[in-house]
Amino acid sequence: MMCSNSSTEPFVSFYLTEIPGYENVNHFISILFCVFYLIGIVGNCTILHIIHTDKSLHEPMYYFLAMLSLTDMGMSFSTLPTVLKIFWFDATEIEVNVCVAQMYFIHTFSLMESAVLLAMAFDRYVAICDPLRYSRKLTPQRIIYIGVFIIIRCSIVFPVILVRIPTFSFCHSHVLSHSFCLHQEVIQLACADISFNILYGLFVVAFYWGVDSLGILLSYAFILHSVLGIASQRGKLKALNTCASHICAVLILYVPMVGLSLVHRFAKHSSPIVHVTMAYIYLLVPPVLNPVIYSIKTKQICQDFLRILTPKSVGLAHT
Repeated sequence: MMCSNSSTEPFVSFYLTEIPGYENVNHFISILFCVFYLIGIVGNCTILHIIHTDKSLHEPMYYFLAMLSLTDMGMSFSTLPTVLKIFWFDATEIEVNVCVAQMYFIHTFSLMESAVLLAMAFDRYVAICDPLRYSRKLTPQRIIYIGVFIIIRCSIVFPVILVRIPTFSFCHSHVLSHSFCLHQEVIQLACADISFNILYGLFVVAFYWGVDSLGILLSYAFILHSVLGIASQRGKLKALNTCASHICAVLILYVPMVGLSLVHRFAKHSSPIVHVTMAYIYLLVPPVLNPVIYSIKTKQICQDFLRILTPKSVGLAHT
């Protein structure tokens, strides 16, 4: 996997890498990744199946949860091909156009996840602060409009900067430090003027991630103010409990995302394992944990999930 470091001509391939320092245990790591992907995909498919088949869950909160599950599956499938290809077949080469396509899906689904979490925060705000008008404000038609708006809002952002990448020259290295393509890493390898990509990336952070996180914070500020006005302690706990799953989903997305951004911007010379670990946590943990959290914390989903498992358990008991 030798690459020229002196050529400044456009090239057709990048080279992805495994986890540095752990090449001797690649087979074990590949099994671990398979388990993570399997849990995430099966878990989110189960959530979607339960919401689709249980008519009592045909409510705004669960429609937004279905959007979250679809987004999580999109994040999983964005990285699945290259991660498993590297650890199973040691195939590290990726064409630049394929790399650009992967970047598009990774970053687009990340933005969608943030936008869906904002929509879910608004859902909790209306449910707690204005419960009498909840069904009138969040009609199925409006939820569809919100979903379409999220798709359009997030899907049109990255082509502006990603279409420029195949035209760049890369004179330093063609080797990436992850087993998937991330925009912030790829442009650092370019021997070209990347100022537009950097400035546009800051715009996306400010006006997408920033607006979403601010909206979530404001929603919970109003929710907390409303909850504090509830007289009974039991009522306060019940209201806050309806937000627990969403708060966990926000934390497991935003904490790794902020950590990864800080590492790329302020700890460029730190150990490669730090960068790789943060990236894997950012992209793998939310799709795996979100269905687990909602299955545990949401009574109806937990009951339906157990109902799905029960016939199989009974069948096994009689064999």
